[in-house]
Amino acid sequence: MQGSPLVDSLVLILVSAGLALVIVRWPDQVPWTSFIPLLVLGGLFLPPRWFVLVLLATAGLLTCAAWFLRGDAPLLSGSIVVTVLVAAIITVLAFSRARLGVQGTLAESMLVDLRDQIRVQGELPALPGPWHAEVDVESAYGAPFSGDFAVAKLSDTGDQLEIALVDISGKGLEAGTRALLLSGAFGSLLGAIASDSLLGAANSYLLRQNWDEGFATAIHVALELDTGRFSVGGAGHPPAVKFWAGSGQWQVLNAQNGPLLGVLRGPDFPRSQGQLCRGDALLLYTDGVIETRNRDLTVGIDRMLGAAERLVPQGFSGGASRICAASLAGQTDDRAVVLIWRS
Repeated sequence: MQGSPLVDSLVLILVSAGLALVIVRWPDQVPWTSFIPLLVLGGLFLPPRWFVLVLLATAGLLTCAAWFLRGDAPLLSGSIVVTVLVAAIITVLAFSRARLGVQGTLAESMLVDLRDQIRVQGELPALPGPWHAEVDVESAYGAPFSGDFAVAKLSDTGDQLEIALVDISGKGLEAGTRALLLSGAFGSLLGAIASDSLLGAANSYLLRQNWDEGFATAIHVALELDTGRFSVGGAGHPPAVKFWAGSGQWQVLNAQNGPLLGVLRGPDFPRSQGQLCRGDALLLYTDGVIETRNRDLTVGIDRMLGAAERLVPQGFSGGASRICAASLAGQTDDRAVVLIWRS
């Protein structure tokens, strides 16, 4: 539908009038439910006040047609009820869209843009050799939105990489929209403030949002690409895991962890130091990779480490997605893995 709401409304009313005449003339061949596509079009593309006008006009036409065919009322009552129910549902949807300020297919396209924006923000920058990094984010039950996301920033001089992996409370669309807001905040903070202040700033931002379910966990790594030295800080997040090339073993880092983001005001977020040498790797993950109902957390960690062990003989390339796929929760939870290694 193109043009002004007045023109579109008049067109729909005229089509409805013609359809009512056709039903009166051939009641056995044309069903009353033929009005439903017109109502759907009006609900999708017309502002609510114009749609109500079309709805009232259609109701009047339905009443007139039913009066002419009153002898067949028992046969027509079922179709009329279905049409009225559909009209009521479309009316609710029309007012819901109006509250969001969107009409037509704009709402769906906005959701697609939101999803794509989260994916773009989660792309890792190209790193200079011998450094490599991968990220894999999988949503619960294959939903288009995930409460897990990663944000990365390579310094302008190309010698420092910062990565934050965040897990927003909740799942689905609600968590996805909150993830978009928080990923934008993390994206603006990375590289703009000192690494030891980032989690505190993110915590303050989250508190200001006053979300009903507004907490999140996060882990942040700042890596010097020239020396391999790194610092890592967590906010209620599962600890990072490091692969030591010298011993050929994965080890969970016993780093201190701060509180959840968005719960306390002014908490401390301690950081730990480390270094990645040739052949070493660093693994970050969200709790969906290791948690599941009715199973001890150590079972999930052992399963993840087993998947990580299988990467060692064949190399780490593609390892983020393989570790994600081996998660104990399967499709029941959002999952994300970041893998950084030095060849």
